[in-house]
Amino acid sequence: MTTTTLAVLVPLLPFLGAVAGLLLGRTAPGFVRPLAVLPTLAALVLAVLVASRQGGGQAVDAATELTPTGSVPIELALHIDGFAALVAVLVGCVATCVQLYSTGYLRDDPRYPSYAALVSLFTSAMFLVVYSGDLMVLLVGWEIMGICSYFLVGHYWETPEARAASLKAFLVTKLGDVPFLIGLLALATETGSFRITRILGAVASGSLDHPTLIALLLLAGVAGKSAQFPLHTWLPDAMAGPTPVSALIHAATMVAAGVYFIARLLPLFEASRAAMTVLAVMAAVTMVGSALAALAQDDIKRVLAYSTIGQLGYMTGALAVGDRGAAVFHLLTHGAFKALLFLAAGVIIHAAGTNSLAAMSRMRDLRTRVPDAYWTMTVALLALAAIPPFSGFFSKEAVLGAAEHVTTGHTEHAPGAAGWTVLIAGLITALLTAAYATRLWLLAFRGRGAEAPDHGRQPVVMNAVLWMLALPSLALGGLAFRLLPDWFDGTDLTPTLTTSVLGTGVALIGGIVTYAAWRHTTALTARVPLGAVAAHPEADAGQVEAEAIASHEPAYGNVASAPDPADPGRLLLGPLHRHAADGFHLDALYEALFVRPVQAGASLVRFLDREVVDTYVRGAGALPRWLGAAVRRAQTGNVQTYVSALLAGTVVLAVATVLVATGA
Repeated sequence: MTTTTLAVLVPLLPFLGAVAGLLLGRTAPGFVRPLAVLPTLAALVLAVLVASRQGGGQAVDAATELTPTGSVPIELALHIDGFAALVAVLVGCVATCVQLYSTGYLRDDPRYPSYAALVSLFTSAMFLVVYSGDLMVLLVGWEIMGICSYFLVGHYWETPEARAASLKAFLVTKLGDVPFLIGLLALATETGSFRITRILGAVASGSLDHPTLIALLLLAGVAGKSAQFPLHTWLPDAMAGPTPVSALIHAATMVAAGVYFIARLLPLFEASRAAMTVLAVMAAVTMVGSALAALAQDDIKRVLAYSTIGQLGYMTGALAVGDRGAAVFHLLTHGAFKALLFLAAGVIIHAAGTNSLAAMSRMRDLRTRVPDAYWTMTVALLALAAIPPFSGFFSKEAVLGAAEHVTTGHTEHAPGAAGWTVLIAGLITALLTAAYATRLWLLAFRGRGAEAPDHGRQPVVMNAVLWMLALPSLALGGLAFRLLPDWFDGTDLTPTLTTSVLGTGVALIGGIVTYAAWRHTTALTARVPLGAVAAHPEADAGQVEAEAIASHEPAYGNVASAPDPADPGRLLLGPLHRHAADGFHLDALYEALFVRPVQAGASLVRFLDREVVDTYVRGAGALPRWLGAAVRRAQTGNVQTYVSALLAGTVVLAVATVLVATGA
């Protein structure tokens, strides 16, 4: 079987699995789990085969015209280089782990068949984005992911939180997709093709007339899809969905699509120094702002959501300094440890009996309750904090090293200001990342909140998936930086001494200071009295999450206790804590700037329609109605009245005739 055939089957298998799952979900429920796992697993195997055949060598290109358009053709095209091959393996690996994990996490959920089918469709759409060599076909996968995220985030649609979160995710991402589509059309108009290879050829030849405008339009779509400032506000709210969905969105699909898109078309963005500067500023604001917000969050999943936004900021920062190898390297390592973090958080949610708003301040010493989640999440947090030799260290240092390389003027791909912006913001974010990772670990596993009900051990498959993801979180970086340069255009990913020392140093400082602040607050606060709780050992994780969301409880269902006051985040952030916890009030700002004016405009249009336009319409119908009423009153049905009217009319006519004759 040729590489092209294998590549076509990779997105096709999960798609067929999704269709079969939807058709057989009710009539043959026994097939739902195999149809969820096996097609995705088969797609992973085929993606690995495609990667092994591609081998980091010459890109695989194949195309056939989809339909005549009369202008710019649309083609079913494949473009598989080293980046695409490895990202596809990541997508298949994380999606398979999520499907396996979900068989235990949502084992008693009545809507599991539709959930599993949507996850498969989501996976198929991301594969299409990764392998597609035509931007219009890529847009199809791009938009399918948007609608899948709407349904999956709103899985618990009975609750207002889930409904609001799904609508917000859909609308905010669509806000970016409108200029994104305009940018794609403008790009195709100037280059005469949607094919990526032809577009890059046109960029190389300098035939683009408006590279800055096109790049900025495309950046709007990337900001929405990859949750970058200022269109990042949907991602923390999307935590109202099931935890495995969060793992899928944050690790390998949806938010990764925007970063991957820029990596594919990086020469287009490099053609505009203004676009590269905007990208650098966007990355810097995203990194630092999201890290500060993460340090103030109490919900464990919101901490991880803001963490994802910040790590995506690292990736866009690497792209802003012209190093797509470092960006995709961090995309790969981040996919492994962020999937592990979310799935471990799902185990914690089950053990703590809490909901997706899992308040860490109310957790109590969970390390003995969930040893598998404790050890694997510790590995993932160390990778997130970029502590050597964990995977996040190598990929984050590749980003910082690329930024440092630009500051010395050794490259013409990006302005020096972009390098300094990314480097300084990256070091500040490294400090804050280690701080919020340490805080999460302390509050979740050494907290002094309420004693949660014991829900029993988690399904074996959930813990097994955690250990499967722990291995790449630990070792992927150390192996990849030696092996990946051949796949990434020969880009050197070896950590440099300067940025390694600086990055690791600030990370250690952040962790140590946070631990000291936690010890200080612990010593100053008295032990919080605990309330009584009712245990529900029969509930599975999905039930726990859904029921807790439906009850609108902040944590633990019916626990009557105060949160653990030993929160180092409050001490470290001081007066900034309140603002950071609210995401720096961006939602309130957007409501004042956009939502309220739109609502006021809608109210004005409604008033004009009802009170002005409808008045004329009603007036136009009033006169015929009055005439009809007058005529209707004349039709009494009384013969004497009709004869009298006839005689009166005759007299009137006779008199009129005489008068006319006399006058004549």
